[in-house]
Amino acid sequence: MIYLDNSATTLPDDSVLASFTEVNRRFFANPASLHLAGKEAELLLERSREQIKSILGMPEGEVIFTSGGTEANNLAVIGFAHAYRSRGNHIITTSIEHPAVLRSMEYLETQGFEVDYLQVDAQGVISIEELKSKLRQETILVSIMHVNNEIGAIQPIAECARMIKGQSRAVFHSDAVQSFGKLPVMLTGDGPDALTISAHKIHGLKGSGILAMRKGMIPQAINFGGGQEKELRSGTVSVADAAALAKAMRLHVANQEREDFRAWRNRIISVVERYEDVRILARDSAAPHILSLAFPKIKGEVAVNYFQENGITVSTSSACSSKNTKVSHVIEAIGVPEKYKNGVIRISFGKNNSEQHVSELERVFTGFMELLGRGKQ
Repeated sequence: MIYLDNSATTLPDDSVLASFTEVNRRFFANPASLHLAGKEAELLLERSREQIKSILGMPEGEVIFTSGGTEANNLAVIGFAHAYRSRGNHIITTSIEHPAVLRSMEYLETQGFEVDYLQVDAQGVISIEELKSKLRQETILVSIMHVNNEIGAIQPIAECARMIKGQSRAVFHSDAVQSFGKLPVMLTGDGPDALTISAHKIHGLKGSGILAMRKGMIPQAINFGGGQEKELRSGTVSVADAAALAKAMRLHVANQEREDFRAWRNRIISVVERYEDVRILARDSAAPHILSLAFPKIKGEVAVNYFQENGITVSTSSACSSKNTKVSHVIEAIGVPEKYKNGVIRISFGKNNSEQHVSELERVFTGFMELLGRGKQ
């Protein structure tokens, strides 16, 4: 089976699994314990934290270990909103964020916060001018994802950072779950103030992630207990997960901006464009590892099943919403015509893919179009 659903999750790297296993054997003690074994575990935990800070170019910043991207997004959105409420109650986000951000925004609206949702164009990209018009003196938080998980649209993060920092005192958070290790993203210069990263998108382990922040950017805790992670994320910290995440980040950032991903995407686009009536979503704005296609008057599951029967794994839209019968909020936001809305599939490349896999994808796609009776242009 050729796996082309790497935006949903990735195969853990063997060396990451080995690190996880070894740390669980040798440093299994609770890092909050005062005995020697606990101190050794704490030392490795802090070493992993420092490695991650170095990778992100922010040695003076903060890294909070979480259970993954969802928890990190919740901590950033809800935590920063409550931490800076004395400055104002206005928040800005986009209409195509991951549900982990959108549901957090909906919760904050019930708490008296005012949220503005930036619209996107047909390519899935926000307008810097709209962002400028929405910023106010009482804006305390802006959360804009770097790469959309469904269509791959890349937001102009550096321009956003300059605008936000020049026009307000708001904290700028970015969900970088789909971009870290594929596109440059740092907490320095024109980068955000806070980033969300998830291990299982970069050949790490599920159930592990981080919220990384510039120095001095501290959210309010949203869970309570023993006060671990500087009282921002209570619960016994998994040292093995932290070490494995640091390992996955080191391995993945070394391979970011792979030109073969872009070449593969362009190859498939050239094949798709031979046929009538297939739409390429975010064609000109997407990250090189994501290609989203829409077929008219069929369900995406039909394509997914055909591809699977022919040895290729792809997905419909995103894994987070693939079992939901409703049309994705992202597909609605970019104005996909009605007859295409249910026929969306997502192809996403990873480090284990090859030229041979792309050639097979071309063959299977062509077979599917012939099955549908679609003529060439």
